[in-house]
Amino acid sequence: MRVLPLVGGLVLAIMTLAACGGGQHTLRGSRIPDTAVNRGILDTIEAYRQAVERRDAQSLMLMASPKYREDSGTVTGGDDYGISNLATVLQTRFQKADDIRFSMRYVAIHKSCPGGHASDDIVPGCKAMVEVLVDASFTVEDARGQSRRPDKRDQNALELEWTCAKNGNADCKWLFTAGM
Repeated sequence: MRVLPLVGGLVLAIMTLAACGGGQHTLRGSRIPDTAVNRGILDTIEAYRQAVERRDAQSLMLMASPKYREDSGTVTGGDDYGISNLATVLQTRFQKADDIRFSMRYVAIHKSCPGGHASDDIVPGCKAMVEVLVDASFTVEDARGQSRRPDKRDQNALELEWTCAKNGNADCKWLFTAGM
């Protein structure tokens, strides 16, 4: 009598292993393949997320590429800015907001590298575009001087580039070129 549940459990375990064993491993909570390159990209984005919550404009500036360019997701050019105005934009926004909660769900990573290099063979100039779903809330003062806490949900694309210091490939890291 006890053989049937044991056999059923064994069959279920074998089917589960077969279904999982042939697939590619993904990063926890996403469908993004678990590779060293993808982990490095997401580590950079996690450092960015934490700096936003701390309202740490200085750390964010260190994560931005000299090529940084922002179009604010609009078709008009009046709100576009580059690296020279990024610090002002960050400081202005952080002065207005308190108690920031900023979370992201990683949807996809798209990589491209110059010279036909494979996307897991990272060389200077490789680019990564990371699609994220953002869930944020923060406290701001409205026009009447009253605190309010809006919740914001949005889809965003964070763009990064693998950049090395001028002294060679020893000091390389992912830097944001857009999306901060």
